[in-house]
Amino acid sequence: MKNFRLYKFFWVSALLWLFPSWPGVVAQPVQTDHVVAELISETEWIVPGQPFDVALRFEIEENWHTYWLNPGDAGLPTNIQWELPPGFSSGEIQLPYPERVVTPPLVSYGYSHEVLHIVRITPPADLQPGTTVTLKAKADWLVCEVVCIPGEADVQLTLPVRTQSPPRLSKWADAFAETRKKFPIHETDWQITASVQDSLLVISVRPPQGETTAEQPIIFAPAEEMILENSVEPEFYRTDDEARLVFLISRYREEPLQKISGVLINEAGWQGPGSAKGLWIDLPVQGAAQSAYAGDGPGLWLALLFAFIGGMILNLMPCVLPVLSVKILGIVHQAGSSHSKPWKHGLIFTAGVLISFWVLAGALLALRAGGEHLGWGFQLQSPAFIVVLSAIMFLFGLSLFGVFEIGTSLAAAGGQLDNKSGNSGSFWSGVLATIVATPCTAPFMGSALGFALTQPAWASMLIFTFLGLGMAFPYIVLTSSPKLLRYVPKPGRWMESFKQFLGFLMMATVIWLVWVLGIQAGINAVTSLLIALLIIGIAGWVYGRWGTPAMEGAARKWGIGIAAFLLFFGLSFALNTAGRADASGTMQSAAKENNDGIEWQAFSPELVRQLRSQNRAVFIDFTAAWCLSCQVNERVALANEEVVAKFRELDVAMVKADWTSRDETITKALAEFGRNSVPLYVLYYPDPDREPLILPEILTPGIVLDALKTLEQ
Repeated sequence: MKNFRLYKFFWVSALLWLFPSWPGVVAQPVQTDHVVAELISETEWIVPGQPFDVALRFEIEENWHTYWLNPGDAGLPTNIQWELPPGFSSGEIQLPYPERVVTPPLVSYGYSHEVLHIVRITPPADLQPGTTVTLKAKADWLVCEVVCIPGEADVQLTLPVRTQSPPRLSKWADAFAETRKKFPIHETDWQITASVQDSLLVISVRPPQGETTAEQPIIFAPAEEMILENSVEPEFYRTDDEARLVFLISRYREEPLQKISGVLINEAGWQGPGSAKGLWIDLPVQGAAQSAYAGDGPGLWLALLFAFIGGMILNLMPCVLPVLSVKILGIVHQAGSSHSKPWKHGLIFTAGVLISFWVLAGALLALRAGGEHLGWGFQLQSPAFIVVLSAIMFLFGLSLFGVFEIGTSLAAAGGQLDNKSGNSGSFWSGVLATIVATPCTAPFMGSALGFALTQPAWASMLIFTFLGLGMAFPYIVLTSSPKLLRYVPKPGRWMESFKQFLGFLMMATVIWLVWVLGIQAGINAVTSLLIALLIIGIAGWVYGRWGTPAMEGAARKWGIGIAAFLLFFGLSFALNTAGRADASGTMQSAAKENNDGIEWQAFSPELVRQLRSQNRAVFIDFTAAWCLSCQVNERVALANEEVVAKFRELDVAMVKADWTSRDETITKALAEFGRNSVPLYVLYYPDPDREPLILPEILTPGIVLDALKTLEQ
């Protein structure tokens, strides 16, 4: 076989030497890792002064891909550096529209199997017929599967020169023709517009008169990097006369999005069946000035101020008060101790708050970067987290009742405390306060948090830091000023009674968490959690009876061991059942008539569009069972008889977006208003040209009635 190849090579070389005008094309494929690269020609020869097309052809191994001009989340576009004879010039690379390559958590734009990078070459007019010309190029690219491998090749192509009009080279005619079919067109009768709505890019596509929109989703590949969050699946909405694509704008973009360019891919064809599927767009973006991504200084400074104020108000929310009430007992204890250093406890408490905020914010940012649709309080959408938090609060309550002691500072959330300083107690109080604060969104917090998740990571973390500082600020002021501590009541017998009263607040918190779990995961999960709490209660009693330092020897070891076993068994039992439980209750509860007499409809973007197309006012309640602020608003303001009567009088469509369990549709809807937390209340007017009204996070009947009055204006 080797001798045959040498023999064949000898005769081909001899023929080319003897017949230089022979109408042959000489190109040698280059084999690299996972890609065969070669330079090919569409025509059999060159005509002096007449432009012709060549292509860098890739034959790509199965399951591997190369990249388009915008590689997306990862990758590099293919580059060609030409070495042309004197007088020759080359044009830009012409590329077919790309494929959307999904390799979770990344999304890229590229090519698989075979791709031609077509380039127009213009020869000089004084080129001598009867000669041959060699075109050389150095190509480099990146080819990826799970791993990526840089590739490069020196490719060349030798063509004869003739004066006759050249025929197409039959070997590559189909490849060039198929590639050209995938070239994006630049003109169409379709109406394409783009707009920014908070953190979202909306591309609207309207067909010509007499045609309908495509049934299959239209795909968009942006021409520039860091425009969109490619890994977040876009939403596609379709009616007979319009299609809309909704994208999340990249959080790394620091400037307003003024224009958008790229390729829209319509599998049905832009000019009927069999026509071009790619359409190049280059559009101005409407509403760009209102984009949440405008990285100007005042926007960030205002967000920091709002975060700080919201953090301070967060201390008054019903989620946080039970924990901070216990911390008040710690202040009382410290005020009565001559050896205490209250300012030190203030700093340690602040450290617990800040570290907790950083961990939660970092996890949220990392998960969103991986394509997850999450918002503030995301951990409470997990039944497993609800189970663990219920157990912690239950144990906390038992310790306040005196079933067992976890320290003498009265400010510990867990762990053994130092009896003199209570440093770990102060730290874990900050941690627990932060955890139970996440279900609440205080005034000013919503817009600050929504802005935070549209910014670069450093800005987002800075905003969350100011939120934590705001939450810890009142405690820092109180513990750092000896004069203020003078007004704190002195320790006494009343503290024991107050401590036990706070135990009931802890149990009320547990009841609320059990109710949330029931909505999320059903009655079986609630039953298993109650059984687990009974077992955990026995564990606490065993520890308090036999596991304390007052006991010695084997009794204490057995007490600690049995208590630990019961605690582990109870938690495991509840977590296992919650993981298998039925989570069907949430949307059903949102769609029925509540005790307040309002007939709520379950949220969906399609429902809202349908109601608005009927020129009806629409009120959307973005809520969650674990959001205590939401529950208070619904009972105090939305269930008010006068408010309910006004809703009915004005025929307002009532829509409830229940975010108790994870729901990506609701997360994206919140993002449209620059938010990632609940509560959020939106009032759409019957007039589609009027901007919707956003109500405050804390409602009163008067606030809602004033908002409804604007419908009559």
